[in-house]
Amino acid sequence: MKLLFYGINYSPELTGIGKYTGEMATYYAQQGHEVEVICAPPYYPAWEVSQTYRGRGWVVEQIDGVTVHRCPLYVPKRVTGVKRILHEASFLLSSLRYWIPRYFRSYDAVVCISPPFHLGFPALLHKWLRGTPVINHVQDLQVDAARDLKLLSSTTLLNVLESLEKFLLRRMTAVSSISSGMLQRLQAKGLPANKLVFFPNWVDSELVHPVGPTGHLRQEWGYTATDKIILYSGNLGEKQGLQILPEVAARFQDNPEVKFLIIGQGGIKEQLVAAVQDRGLTNVRFLPLQPLEKLAATLATADVHLVLQKRAAADLVLPSKLTNILAVGGHALITAEPGCTLYDVALEHSLGTIVEPENATAIEQGLRDILSGQRGEDASGATEYARKYLDKTRILNDFLAALRRIGTTSVNPTRTSRTNQTTTTTP
Repeated sequence: MKLLFYGINYSPELTGIGKYTGEMATYYAQQGHEVEVICAPPYYPAWEVSQTYRGRGWVVEQIDGVTVHRCPLYVPKRVTGVKRILHEASFLLSSLRYWIPRYFRSYDAVVCISPPFHLGFPALLHKWLRGTPVINHVQDLQVDAARDLKLLSSTTLLNVLESLEKFLLRRMTAVSSISSGMLQRLQAKGLPANKLVFFPNWVDSELVHPVGPTGHLRQEWGYTATDKIILYSGNLGEKQGLQILPEVAARFQDNPEVKFLIIGQGGIKEQLVAAVQDRGLTNVRFLPLQPLEKLAATLATADVHLVLQKRAAADLVLPSKLTNILAVGGHALITAEPGCTLYDVALEHSLGTIVEPENATAIEQGLRDILSGQRGEDASGATEYARKYLDKTRILNDFLAALRRIGTTSVNPTRTSRTNQTTTTTP
């Protein structure tokens, strides 16, 4: 197949959407498909363009068999709702340099990655011009999150964004998403069930897997065998509700064995560091994101993994970090309320200890119970769930089969199949 992926984030970003899009495109290229990507230079989660790409403008490169077209964009140093809109709009405009010649080329499918949701506009034009099946893969319900988490205060602007989102989603050939709760939200926006595809995030078992008793990084990072390490690793953003962590850590300050380790970058990192310093906490440490080859060892270092999100984020986003925690057999403390997908799946499959979101006392008690050995059964199904439901090869092959099925059943009078055909691409 000849595939075009369109999204802001891409490899070599270590977390979030870019990681999954990069792995997906690379896998399909390795299977012999012709894959192109239109994306931005790596900047996430630090919100700073990688030194390698600064000032380079539009760049075309070959990465693991994938033709990658990178477009310059505005990256704010401090992320606000309005600045994020400008950030995303700047990418959409700069990407037109690569889109215009692609309206004269045929593809078997175009996959646009949301957020941002408005990337669907250039992709939709390809569908109208050439009959190409266009699939919108929704990693986060961006507009719902902006409203429910109060990331934007203007009701008028939110209503406009919501109308544009519905306009796009209803005209896509198909829409995929990563959880049943998010698919239900999409149905509530007026999408029929037969237009929706379940496409969950996955685990690369070659990189992330249970390690032996010495496969951790405790000694390298200066921890002892008796230390109890509580780890948060990933994006440090608004949706996670991480502002509660300094308060929780303060409640363990009298126990020198309990250590909080925060690994990652993001919009509220400076705020977290300042809160820890203001409280005079000595049991909290910050480290940068670790290389992918160290991911399993990093996760194996922890006694407890924090999977936090705000109450309002239920079924708007699904924390992707949980998949890697399950794959190494870690014990996750998960904040979720009954009725949301995360709560229901975690409870049904024994994926971790569930506590109330945004409640410092509940989080503290959950941590104490886990560290004392009382809640081991809560996470007894972690590795089995990862093996059974999160296998990278199976999930990506299933999605490829869905792309083929969508292409076969959609009406595309101007599109000719390019499967297994090799062509030369230019920027």
